Amino acid sequence: MADRLLIEARNRTIAVENGLIVEPAGRFDTVLRFPDADVRPGLINAHEHLHRNHYGRLGQPPYADAYDWAADIHRRHAAEIAAGRALPLREALLVGAWKNLFAGVTTLVHHDPWQSEFDDVFPLRVLAIPSADSLGMTPDLSGIQRGRPFAVHLAEGTSARASDEVFELHARRLLNASCLAVHGVGLAGEGLELFRRSGAALVWCPTSNAFLFGRTVRGDLLHEGVDVLLGSDSLLTSAGDLLDELRAARATGLLSDARLEASVGEVAAARLGCAAPSLAPGSPADLAVIAKPLLEARAADVRLVVVAGVPRVAEPGLADMLGEGEVRTIGGVSRWTNSAASAVRRNEPVAYPEGTT
Repeated sequence: MADRLLIEARNRTIAVENGLIVEPAGRFDTVLRFPDADVRPGLINAHEHLHRNHYGRLGQPPYADAYDWAADIHRRHAAEIAAGRALPLREALLVGAWKNLFAGVTTLVHHDPWQSEFDDVFPLRVLAIPSADSLGMTPDLSGIQRGRPFAVHLAEGTSARASDEVFELHARRLLNASCLAVHGVGLAGEGLELFRRSGAALVWCPTSNAFLFGRTVRGDLLHEGVDVLLGSDSLLTSAGDLLDELRAARATGLLSDARLEASVGEVAAARLGCAAPSLAPGSPADLAVIAKPLLEARAADVRLVVVAGVPRVAEPGLADMLGEGEVRTIGGVSRWTNSAASAVRRNEPVAYPEGTT
C-alpha cells in the first residue's frame, strides 16, 4: 500500500496518495499539522532560467535593451561568467529548482533548451514549452509548432530595435494566441495595440525589467484583454523568487490582486496547457502551505511544498516525520529538502473517520 499523507492546515484538510489529492478519509501514514498556515495549490512560474541563478546580478544598468546588456556583461564580467559555467549543469539547474521550491513554486517554464535532467528525478515540474531568445539572438524559429504554446523574449528594452520586434513577429505570423511574450517593456503605440489585438499573452518580470531598464511595462499593456502571467526570471537580473516578484508587481499598482493571483495560477495553467491549480480530489498533489496571504508572503512564510505527492521542502522541525533529507539555506531561510524519488516515510497510521473534511 502506498504511503498516505494528511495535511491539516488552517483553511482545510488535504489528503494525498499516489501523487493525487484524495478524499481525507481512512488511515494515514503521516499527518502534518499547520494551525497557523493555509494550504493552496502550488505556484506556476512562467519564466525562469534555472541554470543561471548562481551567478548573481551582472551588469551596470540601465541599458537600452537586452542586446546591450548581453554584450556588456560578456565584456565586463567574463571571469564571473566563466566561473559560473564551470558548475556542472545538474547542480546549476538544481540551484534554480530549490530557489523556486522555497517560494512555493511547483511548476515552471525553463526558457532554454530542454535538458535530460528534467526526464530524470527532478524535484519540480518543468513544462516542455519551446522557447526562443530575442529575435536578434534567435532568428531561426522554425522549430515552433503552430497552435501550441511557445515563449519568446519580446521588446526587452526601450530601444527602437527592441520595440520593433513585435512587427517582425507579426510579419512572421507568430504573434498570435499561442505566443507567450516575455518582458514587453518596449511595447508602445501601434506595436502595443497590435500586441493587444493578437491574443498573445504577456509574461511579466517586473524586478528584472526595473534592474535592466529602470522601468517595466506600460500600464495600458496590462489592461483587461491581455492575459498576464508572472515570471521570476533568473537571479542574473531579478531581485529574488516568484514571491518577491508578486510583491513587486503588486507595489506597482498596475494589476489587481485577483489578476496577480491568477497570473501564477489559473491563467498561467490555461496558457501553458498544464493542469489547472486545484485542491479537489483527483487533482495533482502540487501544494504549498503558506503562513501569510499569497501577495504578502516571502519564502520564510512557506512551511511545506509538495510536488506530485512528494514533500520536497518543509520546515526543519518536520524532518523526523518526513524521513531522510538535507537542510538547505537560501537567502537566510533554512528548510528540510528532499531530492529523492519518494519522500513520505511510513509512520504509525492515524485513523480518521470516513467522510472527514
